[in-house]
Formats: sequence, C-alpha cells, structure tokens
Amino acid sequence: MIFEDLPTTPRSDELIDKAFSRAARAGRAKKGLDAQQSMLMTAANILSDNLQNVGTSWPDFDDVDPFYYELADALVDVDELRKSLSEVMWAGRKCGDIRKEYQRRVSGDVDTARKVRKQAFARLADVTEEVDDDLKRLNEARDILRKLPDIRPEEPTIVVAGYPNVGKSSFVNAVTNARNATATYPFTTTQVHVGHIERDRIRYQIVDTPGLLDRPADERNDIEAQAVSALEHLADVVLVFVDASASCGYPLADQLALRDALEAQFDNQPVLTVANKIDRSDDVEADCYMSVTENEGVEETLDAAVEAIGYEHEFTIR
Repeated sequence: MIFEDLPTTPRSDELIDKAFSRAARAGRAKKGLDAQQSMLMTAANILSDNLQNVGTSWPDFDDVDPFYYELADALVDVDELRKSLSEVMWAGRKCGDIRKEYQRRVSGDVDTARKVRKQAFARLADVTEEVDDDLKRLNEARDILRKLPDIRPEEPTIVVAGYPNVGKSSFVNAVTNARNATATYPFTTTQVHVGHIERDRIRYQIVDTPGLLDRPADERNDIEAQAVSALEHLADVVLVFVDASASCGYPLADQLALRDALEAQFDNQPVLTVANKIDRSDDVEADCYMSVTENEGVEETLDAAVEAIGYEHEFTIR
C-alpha cells in the first residue's frame, strides 16, 4: 500500500535540536574559522536535507491511483496536504540558500565569524519554525493514511453491499474458505473486510464495507460519501445482497431501494442482485439465489460475479 512506508515527520523543534547539537559537535572537532564554517555547514545541511526529504518521501498525488487519491482526500484533504508539502520543500531550499549566503560571510576574525554564524542559526531556526504547523499536519496525515487497507486497485475486485444482517460477511468468509483469510482494516469512519479468491490463476479481491454500503446515501456523512466515491474506482462488480424474508430487520422494499440507489451510483459497473437466505424466502426477483447457511448457490453466485467482471490475464498471478 502506497502510504504504508511513510516515515514519521519530525517536529520543527526536533529538527532544530538535531541540527544544532550536531553542529556543536562538528565545531568542537575544529578550531577558529574552520569551526564556525563547519558548524554552519552542518546545521544548514541537516535542516535542508531533512526538510526536503519530508517532501520527497510522499508519493506524487498526480500518480496515485484514483481509489487511494479519493480516500486520502476524504480523510486528510489532499489540497491542504500538497500546500504543506510545498511549504516544507520551500523551507528546505531556503535553508540551503541561507547556507550559501552565510558561508561567504563567515570570515575575518573569529569573533565576527561567530556572530555571523549565530545570525545564520537564528534565520535557520526561524525558517524551520515557520513550517511547524505544516510538519504537524503531514505527520497527522501520515498516521491516518498508514491505516488504510491494503487493497490493490490493479486486481479485479468484487464489492459486496446491502443492509446489515443480510449475510454479506458470511458470504465473504465462506468463499475465502477461512475467517483468517479476511483482513479487517480501519476505513474512514468504519471498517473494511478484504478477502481473496483465485480462479484460473487470477486473484480476485472481495471487499465488504459495513457502515458504508449498507444504508442510504442521505445517511452518510461527507467523508463516507467520498469513500463510496472511491469505491467506484475500485469495483469491477457489485453484489447487492437482499433478504426476502426480512429477517435481517429491514423491509424488502427498503433493501430494494438501496439496491436501486447503488445501481445508479455504480452505473459504470455491473450490479448483481443476490437473494440470500432462500431457505427462508426466495420471493424476490434477483440475479442470483443462495443460502450461505445451507451452502446452496454460493459457488454459483461467485461464478456469476467472476463472469460479470470478465477479467482475462495471460500471465500467471503469484
């Protein structure tokens, strides 16, 4: 996952302490003007390099897959993140400029050189402190984005949807053949369960997002709505589960209304209606009929999803 390896972003005071303490050690190793020059170079280089490394450690959002881009934007506001990255990169370059400017001025007698070097240190500290809020914002964003699920947008993906208690999780667990094959991750304000199956040497992701695709759009907050928008980039087929017996606790009419809304939202992907719990009732028009508890129609439903995707790959995966 593209955000998983983002390093911790240091605070401005941590960077300044690191730069000046190493500069002091460098100065003690030399004498006279050489000591002042060494202190200036050490402090400026550490600040310049560390600040610019913060910026380059982040991916270019223009190259980020739309699924992850929209999730990141929902959680941390990509435009604000870009502004902070730009400010931190500016600070890194500015520290380099200060080094060049004062390197020429640290000359003459030692006392004058020491005063000039201290002036340089003050400016370096001011520039670094100026982007303290940006550094904090980047670190907060990093902590949030590292928790996003390890979903691979390049793999064909089956998204399951429908009201709670209609059997979505039971289906995902059943077809992935074991509960421990399904990983659970924080996902905006809820969680996402990700399982995998393999057909004809092609690996498929199965994604269940309880708390997002299990209620009408007008009940989602702005972050959840954008997370659903991100799923539009990910899904290759959507399975909408309905329970004709209504034992899930929701009237069938409401379930079908949610199905219709999802069909409208995922208008570029096939959306299949899956009637689950047919051991209780199959009185609904659907594309697939099954009962997970009775192990009836489960494989056929999975086959229908794979067929709807129509994914072909000439190379062996894994």
